[in-house]
Amino acid sequence: MKKLDLYIIRKFLGTFFYSIALLAVVIIIFDISEKIDDFLERKPPLSAIVFQYYANFIPYFLNLFSYLFTFIAVIFFTSKMASNTEIVAILNSGISFRRMLRPYLISAFMLATMSFTLTNFIIPETSKNMQEFQKKYLKKEKTGSDNNIHMQISPGVYAYVESFNKKNNTGFRFSLEGFDEKGMSYKLSGDNIRWDSITGMWKIENWVYRHLKEKGENITRGAVKDTLLNLKPGDFTVDLDDAVYMNYRELRSFIEQEKIRGSGNLLKFQIEKHKRIAFPFATIVLTIIGVALSSRKVRGGIGFHLGIGITICFAFILFMQITTVFATLGNLPPIIAVWIPNILFGILGIYLLRVAPK
Repeated sequence: MKKLDLYIIRKFLGTFFYSIALLAVVIIIFDISEKIDDFLERKPPLSAIVFQYYANFIPYFLNLFSYLFTFIAVIFFTSKMASNTEIVAILNSGISFRRMLRPYLISAFMLATMSFTLTNFIIPETSKNMQEFQKKYLKKEKTGSDNNIHMQISPGVYAYVESFNKKNNTGFRFSLEGFDEKGMSYKLSGDNIRWDSITGMWKIENWVYRHLKEKGENITRGAVKDTLLNLKPGDFTVDLDDAVYMNYRELRSFIEQEKIRGSGNLLKFQIEKHKRIAFPFATIVLTIIGVALSSRKVRGGIGFHLGIGITICFAFILFMQITTVFATLGNLPPIIAVWIPNILFGILGIYLLRVAPK
């Protein structure tokens, strides 16, 4: 690695981490001002505020904006190098533009790897610690109920509850239906279903069991029935926010399980899975665009380049949101919806590299 590589990598990473540190300070100040009443009212220990909350809060939000600050950092220091005619000196010394791009790509790959590791393995664990702090000191746990829940708990077996209460793990108007190649084979229904945390079984009250045959059906009834089902209370209260607490392997396993159960939230979790790869890769794409844009010396200098760069950032975010909506509400496959912005802006980056000063 040459001195030029070390010089650009040091500039790149130094500018990135400096801007991220400033953002962290701003985020902490605004968050403290918003939660100061809760801190004073519930009086959490200072060590819990610092190490259990903010030590886990900051990585999540910084990683959320990492690819944008990578882009801004590239434009800022590269534009400054262009204004000081450093880019001209580098190219006139016989170094090609493609060769000059190498330390940028090395730095971008390092930041993309860091973002991928944080998103898929570290932040899910730190988010669990932050959630415990929030439940204890900042907000009450949700205890409402979900309505009209359908799911497939195993091949050919479908469960339904009209409503499910998260506080006491009780469902109202429950039914379990089994199907074979001939159609429905049995149906178990009850007025209420309640989870027994000690035995790990469900208690069904006022139950009716219908066993369907070719020439009729057998019906049995009872007051209370203990049964073992491939269900847990958490299966009735799945929320997209739960994906934050899953690492990449857990998220993939959860999606496969939800496919079997026919979950209505499956699409959202698939989008979340693909975002965890696409967003780190966006760091490399935006770095290429940033270098191509800011390597040319212009009259407006850093301000002009930053203006164009911020516009492209917002266009990237807007386009990502639009394609996500098409995947959620339309028929666009999640993997295509998430990767389209990277592909189109990658093409833009290649074009800008071709017309960049050589």
